[in-house]
Amino acid sequence: MRSSHPLGGYLVGAVTARTGDEMSGPALLLAGFAVTGSSSEASLLLAGSTVAAAVGGPVLGALLDRSARPGRLLAWALVLYGTGLLLVLAGLGRLPIPAVLLLAVATGLLGPALSGGWTAQLPHVARDAALPRANALDAMTFGTAGLAGPALAGLTAETTDAPTAVVVSAVLIAAALPAAWRLPPRRAVPLRSAVPIGAPIPPGSGPSRLLDDLLAGTRCILRTPPLARATLTSVLCCAAQGMMTACVPLLGERAFGGAGRGALLLALAALSALAANAVLARAPRALAPGTALWGGALLQALALALAATGRPPLLIAAALLIGVAEGPQLTALFAVRHREAPERLRGQIFTTGASLKLTGFALGAALAGTAVGHSLPGTLLAASGTALLAALGYAAYARGRGRWVRPTRQPGFSPPRGKG
Repeated sequence: MRSSHPLGGYLVGAVTARTGDEMSGPALLLAGFAVTGSSSEASLLLAGSTVAAAVGGPVLGALLDRSARPGRLLAWALVLYGTGLLLVLAGLGRLPIPAVLLLAVATGLLGPALSGGWTAQLPHVARDAALPRANALDAMTFGTAGLAGPALAGLTAETTDAPTAVVVSAVLIAAALPAAWRLPPRRAVPLRSAVPIGAPIPPGSGPSRLLDDLLAGTRCILRTPPLARATLTSVLCCAAQGMMTACVPLLGERAFGGAGRGALLLALAALSALAANAVLARAPRALAPGTALWGGALLQALALALAATGRPPLLIAAALLIGVAEGPQLTALFAVRHREAPERLRGQIFTTGASLKLTGFALGAALAGTAVGHSLPGTLLAASGTALLAALGYAAYARGRGRWVRPTRQPGFSPPRGKG
């Protein structure tokens, strides 16, 4: 996995770690379903592995922002995350479910390291004019991982068993450790550079206390309109995706004859997301971030409504449409964060945003896990309504207090077109 080019090493490590991460969710879901025989308990296990991100992400981001070598901290987070997955697997069938859920929650504290924590290091690897293309390529690693991870989970569960899929996911996460360790050190920037309107002004000298840093990152997200509405939209879309994911085992059983085959729907969505981002990487400024955010939410709402029919051809079409929406939406979200985040709070903003998304996903999965046993179509329609709410929330915020202010430009990013 060694690469002589910093961006190449970054991308190889990112896709390896994120493949393991994307594999771990379906693998835990399938392992829980196989051991307990309950879709509700399996969904709670998936939710438990992500819900703690709301706490872990901001703290991890603040530590990354304070570290001169954030890659070293990411490497240790990878080790602990992989170990936590193995402990959850070891507890299944041996410990009471509440104890296993506690292990899953503890493991989930480190989940943002593989998403926002890693992406926050991108400006140290690809600078200035190279950043828009690198941003699209970074988003493609999520698409690649989203394709390979669920596919590997489903295939491993079908050919061996679901617990083996969890082990493979932990091994992939650990394999990214050398790439994380070699990430470049933080580059020095003036403290007062690149601060968006409404963000707190950094202190003139001396490091802030950790709590002050945490509050500063949260305030920056809430007070910077483009960050706030992009975060709102992405969190609601993730809640809809969590609801869809919780439905995957039953969809697989009812439509394709096997719970493990349902995970392949997630792989199809990732395939179309990867294709959409590959097109976008060739012209990273062709689609305004705002359009990708609210338009992606609408497309996901339509796709989830199609999935509610339960018909195999429409399920496949829905999965492909979800990917077409998710891929550019993720690229747009990263573009907004890179553009609006002050350098000293970049790690926090990315990990806090990732934490909120993971928490939305976890809540969606937990709610769906309770409802899916009563009505699979009704749960999917509720997911569709949640995605629609994301699009409506973006529009409402744009027309209300979140009016556009003059954005602070980051090197390599164009100002948004129209209302972006």
